[in-house]
Order: sequence, then structure tokens, then C-alpha cells
Amino acid sequence: MDKIISAEEAFHKIKDGMSVMVSGFLCVGSAKTIVDKIAESNIKDIILIVNDTGTPTLGCGKWVVNKQVKKVIATHIGLNSETGRQMNEGELDVELVPQGTFAERIRIGGAGIGGFYTPTGVGTEVEIGKEKKNINGKDYILEKPLRAEVALINGAIVDKNGNVYYDATARNFNPLMAMAADIVICEAEKIVEVGEIDPNMVITPGILVDYIVQGGK
Repeated sequence: MDKIISAEEAFHKIKDGMSVMVSGFLCVGSAKTIVDKIAESNIKDIILIVNDTGTPTLGCGKWVVNKQVKKVIATHIGLNSETGRQMNEGELDVELVPQGTFAERIRIGGAGIGGFYTPTGVGTEVEIGKEKKNINGKDYILEKPLRAEVALINGAIVDKNGNVYYDATARNFNPLMAMAADIVICEAEKIVEVGEIDPNMVITPGILVDYIVQGGK
């Protein structure tokens, strides 16, 4: 199966109300072309799972400004004043998750694990509504997995089978999100023939990637 599709075709994989994971850390290592394509559309009611909501003019922050997002699950929103405003006005449901917990919730979502106990958040608002357990004299809260219907990831070099190499810190949440979604769309800075990536450099195997989009640097 030819996995390479256009950004336009990728955009049409996203429907109203879908849960969408978007990789990146302040847009470094994110699928910018596809994200911008969605920002130009009328797609709405997205459940957005992302490390941060960028800025009002950058990355998924544009989705927030356009009011295309129904709920955000993120580790911080401080650089996007519009996210904070919508949250405070009751226009946007925001779930803030400690960053390590966020990464682990996605990891177990991909691994098929039902949950994990962590001390992070005990005694804070993070524990509200969650199961709490004392283990060996220490309190822990139960965190449950995160999965999405679609994950938008980004690779530096991607072969035509979808094997992905990430460049340095642009790796961030990409490998985790590639395992935790029903459909994985990888935006590639460079697409190469199968065999051109040293197998030792493959970080996300092609079996996890459904579609590939040619993006920019």
C-alpha cells in the first residue's frame, strides 16, 4: 500500500469531534503543515492531546483561537493567553497533566496497560476525582491511559514504508504518540526510499505509521 498522501488528503482524515494527538514541544517536532491545514478549515469540537497549546499564532494555538477545540489535555498553556482566557470563561475544557505523567499516560495507552500509580500530584488539584492508594506508607494516585483516534507526528527522515528517524530533541513525544492512536499520520521533512535509513537509526517502525505527508523543514 502506498502510504504517501497529500496534506489535503491528510486533513480530510480529521473529522468533527475526533480526539487528536499532536506531537511537539512548542511546535518543535510537530506536523506543522497538517496542523496549519486544519487551522484553515471548519473542523470543530476536537479533543486535543498535546504537550502545550503553542501561542495564538503558532501550532495548535491557532485551533484554540479559532475555537475548533472542545477539550485540551496538556501539560501547560502559559504561552497561549487565549487558551487561558477560554478556560477561565468556561468556553474550553482544559485538563492539565504533569509532564511526566502525560508522557507515561500516552506510553501505557500504546502498550495496552490499564493504568499506573504515581506520587506526582498527591495533595494537589491533580488528585481530585482519582483513586488514591497507600503503598508501603506512601500515597499514590491512579492515572489512566491516553489514546486518540488520530496522531499527527513529525519525522526528520521517513522512508516510503513509514520507518521514521527523528532529529535530536524533535523526537520528544513522537514515538509515544505513534503507538497510542488508531490512525497515525507522519509528516516528513524528507522522504526516502526503503533501505536508505540505517535500521539502527529507525526509532518508529513503519508498521505503526498509516500515512506519510511531505512537509517542510
